[in-house]
This record gives sequence, structure tokens and C-alpha cells, in this order.
Amino acid sequence: MHTSVANVFRLGVKELWSLARDPMMMVLIVYTFTLSIYVAATAVPESVYRAAIAIVDEDGSPLSARIASSFYLPHFQSPRMVSLAEVDPGMDQGEYTFVLDIPPNFQRDVLAGNVPAIQLNVDATRMSQAFTGSGYIQQIVAGEVNEFLLRTRSTTTLPVELALRMRFNPNLETTWFASLMEIINNVTMLSIVLTGAALIREREHGTIEHLLVMPVTPAEIMLAKVWSMGLVVLLAAMTALVLVVQGALQVPVEGAITLFMLAVTLHLFATTSMGIFLATLARSMPQFGLLLMLVLLPLMLLSGGATPRESMPQLVQDVMLIAPTTHFVAAAQAILYRGAGLGVVWPQLLAIIGIGSVLFFASLSRFRQTISQMV
Repeated sequence: MHTSVANVFRLGVKELWSLARDPMMMVLIVYTFTLSIYVAATAVPESVYRAAIAIVDEDGSPLSARIASSFYLPHFQSPRMVSLAEVDPGMDQGEYTFVLDIPPNFQRDVLAGNVPAIQLNVDATRMSQAFTGSGYIQQIVAGEVNEFLLRTRSTTTLPVELALRMRFNPNLETTWFASLMEIINNVTMLSIVLTGAALIREREHGTIEHLLVMPVTPAEIMLAKVWSMGLVVLLAAMTALVLVVQGALQVPVEGAITLFMLAVTLHLFATTSMGIFLATLARSMPQFGLLLMLVLLPLMLLSGGATPRESMPQLVQDVMLIAPTTHFVAAAQAILYRGAGLGVVWPQLLAIIGIGSVLFFASLSRFRQTISQMV
């Protein structure tokens, strides 16, 4: 027993040294848990955020000034007051996403009961903001005009009052969700990539034959790859959570980080085993990459991270219960978003252990078959 543990430890250290000598893998690890998370959280917001808007005020009335002052952060930048001649050049150069043209005599026509038109120019190449931002601007302009006519900001009394309570994310910040989900997805992706690449690297370099003549068993070789690559991903995920998510992005984490790390550890046991299984099916890194695409896309898109599982067809929900990512995403979201404790997430952790055990023994069986064919 002591010899077996020592073999697993030394083989794992060898894997760590091999990884350290692979510059491309090191770059991938650093990028995945730093810049990738920051970009996913900030570069592509799902709602209008700091949209550039310009206003052509041809009316110069109190109403037009009121409309101009209604655009402010965080949805819109402070409006730039431009002339009509500056509209086309500014939009051609990409300086503005929206340009609102308030025509002459706009306030006079409104007070006279007419229906004057305001022109809204939209840079439709900016798809992430063009459609949603147009709706925001229409609501803002209509609201300001109505309040101007009523001479008050009174709201219509509804027969039923809906009291909203935004829990866990009061300001509906997409950064909070995107950054944490990127860590969850990257843990799955990188653990499969590292373990699979480690086994294929042994085969391509011819060092797998060296291992076969050593007094080690296939289980020890596989366990060494599981614990070493899992440790790398675990440390990278913890560093990203503390330095990038909590530090750079200022995202509050409700639950215990130690409990989340426990869930990550159990999930890594399953995904590293999956990586070894895929590596036994592939004969080269390109083949492994193609298999990875077929496996990763369903794991990430159908596990509940991108879309709530309740909105998926029942068949998809039932099938994805055999995937460890489904239970890991549920546990991670409960811990990080809602501050859930072990008493809440233990069913998901237990499911991950069960699925991980099945994957480990299936991968070990396949690994033994692969080695026996090489002898």
C-alpha cells in the first residue's frame, strides 16, 4: 500500500514537471483563468451598458433639454450635443451608437396636441446594444413627454401592486453571473484538456512504453494523472475566484469558498477521468480536439449554466442527469450565488461522486485495454 501511494505521488510529480515544460499548456491555463474570465464578464454585456449617444437639439426648448438630461450611466454615456452636420460623419466613424434628432418646434407641437416625430439613428452593426437600446430610448422619450404634459411625475395607480425583491443580484449585474459561470465552465474544459493531453503526450513522445516496463500498475498511472492535473485546475480556479472575480471584478461571493472548492474537487475527479477516457479513444491531439468539441458543447450548453434546465425539453433534462456538470453547476450556483451550505447541496455532491466513480472505473478499464494492445 505504501509503495502504491509513493508511485502515484512520484508519477504525479512527473506529470507536473511535464506540464511545466509545455509552454502552450501553461499559457492556456493562465489565459483561461485570468483574461478569459475578465473578458467574458465585461466585454459582451447582455443589456445596454455605457452606450454612446448623441443628441441634435434643433428645438432648444425646456422639453428637449429635459429629454437630453434623462440619459445617464450606467445604460448610456453622457449625451454629446452635436449639430446635424456631425451626425453622419460621427456614425460613419463609430463614435455614436445612437443619435437622437429633436426637430424644431417640438415642444410647441406637443403642447398643441400634435404628434411630432423624433428621428432616432441607430448603428445596427452593434447588435448587442442596437435593438435593446432602441427600446430603452423610446421608453425614456415617451416617459419624459408624458410627464411634461402632466406637469408631474405621478404614476398610474394599478389595481394590484407588484412588490419586487431582487435577491442575490439586486442590480441585475451580468458581470456577477458571467464571471462565476466562466470559472465553472473553465474548470470542466481545462480538466478534460489537461488529463487527455497528458496521456496523448505520453503516447506521442514514446514515454508510455517506459512506464509499462516500470513496476507500476495502470491504476497508479491513471491516478497520478488525475490528482496532478486536478490539483493544477483546483489551484487555478481558487486563484481566479479570489484575484479576478472578487478582486478585479469586485463580485461578491455569498457562500463559503471552501465548500465550493470541495465541489470543484469532486467534479475534477469525474472530469479528469472523462479526459483520460477520451484520450484512449483518440490517436492524436487533433482527434482528441474533435472529440472534445462533441463532448464539451453539450456539457456546457445543456447543464443549466447557459440556460435554465427548466426551459429545456424534458428528455434533455433527464439525459443530462448522467452528466457531472449538471450537478456541479447546480451546486456551484447554489453556493456562490445563494450562499447555500452543505445541508442544501449534498445531493448534488453525492451525485457527482457516483458519476465520477463510474467514469473512473470505465476509464480505467479502457486504459488497461489500450495498454494491453501496446504490449
